[in-house]
Amino acid sequence: MEILKNDYLSIIISSVAVYLFMIFAIRLFGKKELSQLSVIDLVFILLISNSVQNAMVGNNTTLWGGLVAASALFVFNFMMKQAIYHFPSLSKFIQGEAILLVYKGNMKIENMHRTRITHEELMEAVREHGVNSISDVDLAMLEVDGNISILSKDFHQKTIRKRKVHKAITKHQ
Repeated sequence: MEILKNDYLSIIISSVAVYLFMIFAIRLFGKKELSQLSVIDLVFILLISNSVQNAMVGNNTTLWGGLVAASALFVFNFMMKQAIYHFPSLSKFIQGEAILLVYKGNMKIENMHRTRITHEELMEAVREHGVNSISDVDLAMLEVDGNISILSKDFHQKTIRKRKVHKAITKHQ
């Protein structure tokens, strides 16, 4: 029984270590990639999950070993969300901050370079939000979740990518 407890404790510690590594790696490679998954990114995510599985469960491929690893990830994820909620500085460290891309029709070139967002990608986001040109954008922000929010000079056109419900609501008003 003692060996079994050590095996499960090892799974818990390994799972949390992999979780922290993945947060660090995603944070290091930038938030832009979070919302704009290409085929290459999807394959990468699938392969990463497979590659770290053995690091979490080791030789224990039993149902209980998998459940312990999943439970450890759920519990640690809950604890991280609570810590981020209660400690804004931790949230800023882990998730970063929203970054200004356009202000009153003027692109913030330094921020675009820092976030590796091209002019074409910004224009795509502007068009997705129903705005004709950068000069019509009052505010564009790269959000912490990787989405680009656009606020046009016509404040009735505020949208956030992936929130199609908002567009449907404004059509009925």
